[in-house]
Amino acid sequence: MPKFVIEREIPGAGDLSKDDLQGISQKSCEVLKELGPSVQWVQSYVTADKVYCIYIAPDKEAVLKHAEMGGFPANSVAEVKTVMDPTTAE
Repeated sequence: MPKFVIEREIPGAGDLSKDDLQGISQKSCEVLKELGPSVQWVQSYVTADKVYCIYIAPDKEAVLKHAEMGGFPANSVAEVKTVMDPTTAE
């Protein structure tokens, strides 16, 4: 199943409280339950003004549907074509 990187522009994201992040996570999980098991949230990285999320989904449209249903921005959605890490150098 394809993997996607989603860039969400959220001004002040890095200043969100633990409670704020928990609420956002809960909303995301609620929407994922509605969408069914074909869309999976893997992990998110919070920076000062953006959140980068990794999702597994059948297609880009499913990722955008999650964003729409959850009220989350999805400023950029890109399919991961390959993964590299330090072991790629070996």
